[in-house]
Amino acid sequence: MPQTENFYIYTVLDGSIRLFTPSGIMDYMPGQFSVSKIDTPTSGHVLTFSEKGYFLALVIELTLNDVISVLLDLDGNLAEQIANSELDSTVMSMSDNNVIASIYRLFSIMNEPVQLAFMGKHIKREIAFFILCGSCGSQFLQSIINIQQAGEIYEINRWIKENFRNSFTVEELAEKRNMSVSLFHQKFKSAVGMAPLQCQKRLRLTESRRLMLDENRNVTEASLEVGYESVSQFTRDYRKMFGLKPKEDILNLRSQLKK
Repeated sequence: MPQTENFYIYTVLDGSIRLFTPSGIMDYMPGQFSVSKIDTPTSGHVLTFSEKGYFLALVIELTLNDVISVLLDLDGNLAEQIANSELDSTVMSMSDNNVIASIYRLFSIMNEPVQLAFMGKHIKREIAFFILCGSCGSQFLQSIINIQQAGEIYEINRWIKENFRNSFTVEELAEKRNMSVSLFHQKFKSAVGMAPLQCQKRLRLTESRRLMLDENRNVTEASLEVGYESVSQFTRDYRKMFGLKPKEDILNLRSQLKK
């Protein structure tokens, strides 16, 4: 998956892919898109290829300033409506479709450097606007606010995503940002929505689920690979998060995904 600090839109153009996020597993077909900073995928697995044997996805980066400049240009109380999820469902559905249309327009000029240099930035603004007015708008807006208020916390969150298999303490994380443990814990939970070690646990369990589902690892192999020292503790945590024991959950997932 893309390794970037910026927002990005991940759009499937041809073929299909399964994305693993801290919240669960999502399959994306052509024309569907995922917005990072809302539920950033930890990994992806191609499910099907096109008739010509291709899988094609497009990643479009948006900087924080790109999105904020669009927000500043919104008329009336539109930003407030987005924040409170008050936009009409028809408007949100049309906006989601317009995100895809704008992405395809951007893709169509990728081999035209003159057009891309001028039109690219304008189409990116369109994409940001339609995402804000779409079904992900409220979450997207909240992510922007959180990043403005807690950019340094998101740096730590990114570090956790890269090192979740290793053991660390909240004290060590707080020291990285020269904060007291209590202040760091408060800021992290406010920005990310959960405590640092809870975030680590979710990442471990989500990755273990992917290993068992896509790579046929057994429970012991998956638990050890993501950093657990005790299989019994892994099973307890897994059941608490996903509602079933690991073997039962994977069997259930496979039966659902075949439908």
